Amino acid sequence: MDEDSQPIQPQDQSCWASLPDVCLRRVFWWLGDRDRSRAALVCRKWNQMMFSADLWRYRTITFSGRPSRVHASEFESALWYVKKFGRYLEHLEIKFLNPYNAILTKKFQVTMRGLLSCLGKSNNRLKSLSVQQLELDRLVWRNSIRSSFIKSLSFFLKKVGKHLDYLNLKGARLTVEQGCVVLNSLSYLRSESVVSQLNIEDYFSHHLAVYSSAQFTRTMATFHSLASLTLNYNCISDELLENLCENNARTLWTMNIKCHIHDPHGQVIWGMSWAKLARHATNLKVNFFFERVMKYERLARILLQEIPIRSLSLRSCYFSDPDWSMRPTLTDLLPTFRHTLQKLTFEFNNNHESLDEELHLLVLSCRKLFYFKIWAFLDVRFVERILKSQEEGQCSLRTLKVRIYTNRYETNDEDRTLREIHRRYRKLIDAELNYFVIAYPMM
Repeated sequence: MDEDSQPIQPQDQSCWASLPDVCLRRVFWWLGDRDRSRAALVCRKWNQMMFSADLWRYRTITFSGRPSRVHASEFESALWYVKKFGRYLEHLEIKFLNPYNAILTKKFQVTMRGLLSCLGKSNNRLKSLSVQQLELDRLVWRNSIRSSFIKSLSFFLKKVGKHLDYLNLKGARLTVEQGCVVLNSLSYLRSESVVSQLNIEDYFSHHLAVYSSAQFTRTMATFHSLASLTLNYNCISDELLENLCENNARTLWTMNIKCHIHDPHGQVIWGMSWAKLARHATNLKVNFFFERVMKYERLARILLQEIPIRSLSLRSCYFSDPDWSMRPTLTDLLPTFRHTLQKLTFEFNNNHESLDEELHLLVLSCRKLFYFKIWAFLDVRFVERILKSQEEGQCSLRTLKVRIYTNRYETNDEDRTLREIHRRYRKLIDAELNYFVIAYPMM
């Protein structure tokens, strides 16, 4: 019916009836499952269109870890989807959100066994698989449930490993033996794995000295096409760097390394091992993420001058240690990487020392720096100094994010000064910067 309640004539419907298939697929691509099901009932053409491979290449399947009637059908609908459209899948992401008890982990394990089995039989085009934050070392994962899930996942990876390009198992929390079994599945019946992007951050449980495991070294030697590798520092060893140099120097572009306070990180890595890898993998850029590892002595053992560091993140959360000083790190250690650093992220509690001058000089010394984020106790005028340097061409930032901690509940004075600074440099900010600055009471 039109606006005047008159019947729509057949010729007025022809725009949808004659819409090209490529346009229909684009419209349907934006619809959720429920709307797609309804659209499939409109006519035979639309029903056939719903089986276009383009519509089902990407899929995120989310399972709730809490008992709920609302989420009761998640497990059944996931299996239904894989049976119906699994053969078209190219990129699959599985999420299991904070499992509440062993009953739900068992249900998830059984569902995944059926899902992976069905997918392994019908799909030969899967390129990307992500199963993150399972935390399999938690008590809700009984030994039998965990073992059955690992067995299903390993068997599935043996089938799809020959064409899988991206694998993300971040947060799995496995033992070294379990983790190596899963990773070895990628090279089953072959001498090497073809995966080019591998994320095994927090893949192993806390407190494990993975770097000393010969089994892990042999497992990583099967990867010959890595372009991006994400892992924890407790996996890094001279042997691993040697393997990467021998097998992945042509392809390796990025290494993302997380170092957490609870992970062993006291191993000695020779600078010559990093230098050899950097020399052969000429495009390599290394990104470090430190969680509560802030003391200069520890950082200096890890951040060797031979490493081509592109990005550095230092976070202490809200922990404060009056015996700790950030100054040596800012003045002596980080300037070593001034020719390669492009991104800097700091989040620390420096209530016991002022670091405005040191931070400003560090930003000026890193000529390639384009991203700067800091949460710390700072003078409000620090922001003005950075903007003035940007205006004068002394730095080339594209992103500036600052959270200024204060020891007062009220931040009216700081807010007023920040507004004045923003008005003064508004043209510069609008033209050049992704800009976010705020005063934050740290009580």
